[in-house]
Amino acid sequence: MLSARRPDRSFRLRVVLILSALATCSAPAALAHPAQESRAKPARTPPVIAAAAALLRAPAVPLVAYDPYFSIWSPADRLTDAATVHWTGRTHPLTSLIRVDGEAFRIMGPTPADTAALIQRSVTVSATHTRYEFANRLVRVTLTFLTPSLPWDLDLLSRPVTYLTWTVSSANGKPHKIEVYFDCGADIAVNTADQAAGLDYPQVAGLSVARVGTPDQPVLARRGDDVRIDWGYGYLAAPAGEGTVVVGGNGGRLRRSFISNGNVPAPAGPIAASPVAESRLAMAVSWDLGPVGATATTRFLMLAYDDIFSIRYFSHDLRAYWRRNGATIESVLAMAAREREALDAQATKFDGALRRDLAQSGGAKYAAIATLAYRQTLAATKLVADTNGQPLLFPKENFSNGCIGTVDVIYPMAPQFLLFGPTLARALVVSNLDYASSSRWTFPFAPHDLGTYPHATGQVYGGGEKTEEDQMPVEETGNMLILVTAIARMEGNADLADRYWPVLTKWAQYLEEKGFDPENQLCTDDFAGHLAHNVNLSVKAIVALGAFAHLCELRGEKALGAEYRKLAEQFAARWTKEAADGDHYRLAFDRPGTWSQKYNLVWDRILGLNLFPPSVAQKEMAFYRRTQDRYGLPLDNRRLYTKFDWVTWTATLTGSRADFEALVNPLFDFLNATPHRVPMTDWYWTHDATKAGFQARSVVGGVFLRMLYDGPTWKKWAGRK
Repeated sequence: MLSARRPDRSFRLRVVLILSALATCSAPAALAHPAQESRAKPARTPPVIAAAAALLRAPAVPLVAYDPYFSIWSPADRLTDAATVHWTGRTHPLTSLIRVDGEAFRIMGPTPADTAALIQRSVTVSATHTRYEFANRLVRVTLTFLTPSLPWDLDLLSRPVTYLTWTVSSANGKPHKIEVYFDCGADIAVNTADQAAGLDYPQVAGLSVARVGTPDQPVLARRGDDVRIDWGYGYLAAPAGEGTVVVGGNGGRLRRSFISNGNVPAPAGPIAASPVAESRLAMAVSWDLGPVGATATTRFLMLAYDDIFSIRYFSHDLRAYWRRNGATIESVLAMAAREREALDAQATKFDGALRRDLAQSGGAKYAAIATLAYRQTLAATKLVADTNGQPLLFPKENFSNGCIGTVDVIYPMAPQFLLFGPTLARALVVSNLDYASSSRWTFPFAPHDLGTYPHATGQVYGGGEKTEEDQMPVEETGNMLILVTAIARMEGNADLADRYWPVLTKWAQYLEEKGFDPENQLCTDDFAGHLAHNVNLSVKAIVALGAFAHLCELRGEKALGAEYRKLAEQFAARWTKEAADGDHYRLAFDRPGTWSQKYNLVWDRILGLNLFPPSVAQKEMAFYRRTQDRYGLPLDNRRLYTKFDWVTWTATLTGSRADFEALVNPLFDFLNATPHRVPMTDWYWTHDATKAGFQARSVVGGVFLRMLYDGPTWKKWAGRK
């Protein structure tokens, strides 16, 4: 399991500083192999169940992908091969069984081990669905997980409900007696299994419901990275009716009852709280479908989590967005049951339209990657309502340090939210802008974070609010100016910038002084340690100054805009000369023989700034294509590791589809080959597809950046209602 992490990311910096010390100050262009690591043979891709050119074997398959607490994944090719887990790797067990003419089979989970698994034929993942197909000579079963995360409907996007649907039909045309079982462990409502949880049965019209939760309910008391929620309540709800039983109890005993008799005992009343590790408390449902022939029979349930309060935002405890007008989980469950078929149809249409546009933009492999990233990005964020009912979107820095609202996490993940319209994009940045505009933040540059999830109560990284130690001044300042300008470009006005103009102006002045040749400092790739004269960071500052000039023009401040535009142009001209190193550009201005990905250059074209000549991107791309490894382009010359999100940005630099696919297709190969069965890592070794660190982070939303180059497509999705 994960170890405890300090909020300054020191755990990862210690590791990286050791690694970085092994590289010389002016490393040669040839890549250095990882110290103490052999050039191992690439990991063999495990068997993939269905064959197709662009079938992605997800390292972990998303089942419930809602927020950093309600997040359940299958870390295996087959749903019966491993227990389902929370993104941290802690077991969050889901189990499903089916009886066919009295013979039991497993269709989800590795237990009971003495019960045979029904043969899994395929698994497919789309933006809102995960669908498993099972079959033998008697029966066909489709098990579908649906989280209808439609980005233009914020009430729906924030609704904490995932549907599980079983569709069963005869495989040989003859009727067979069918019974279906499912259970969900009470682990979803505790941080660790030694904590106690109890169970009761809330009343919801038309539904049979079970609920689990801790007796003490420490709402918003716990914060950190490797933690799970231990307040609020987990729900299992199924339409009430003959042949349907929803009950709680020891999961093992309930499964044995079903295997023996095809049913479970009716509920006898609430179950007192006891340690989950001892009681193995579970919420369960069984259905008697009767004889099932060639015509399919369907049953569904809903898994839901009501966290009561979601985020502590300075002096206010905020609720999830769906609660802003007084909705209750009971009313939402009833509504969700009524809307299932309509939502399934809408979500299916969304899945298809999004995949088609992704494939048209970057190919089938790119579409598969982005589809998986869509689910993961949402599962690492929380949408809440502020005290005025307006949306705020908070990412958690998963598997890194647990920070909330980290600016250099918001920056790479932003393309997914920019694509789908200004409301979500604004919700992603306004809390940081408000914090930077407050008396709490006294520095002339942008903050790094808002605290440790779920407490957005002030920066904890580096020197926090007290000193400039281990801050990321050029990084975060450039990020915020670029993102505010991207929103302004999408909206066609500077309304958001107007609200924060004093702080944006202060940041532009800071980059004017400090941005072109950055001092020794961290950037977002802080695992690589401090670096002075960072050429890629300089690009960010130059583009951010050009972005600020565009904001000035939108506000009607023509003279100021012209001044900053001229400055950005001068800096860009200097950069092309001072960063040049023959057939590429350097890692740092003072380090000949080095190189790095210049992923920050992407915004020059997306924002229409055109500060750098096209030859810069063309020269870099030619070098990248000659330099990349089997599983992707390393981040720079110092190590063989890379960042998944940055490669997808770098791949867009020339606008060439061939260049894009040349850099992105190895990422597809990495996902299929990596032996680490965790939600997609964004930091890995390019020679053997092993994980360097991180998993389940929202930064993978950056893969949608390519879509922002296509104005009509961006406009279509951003304007969708």
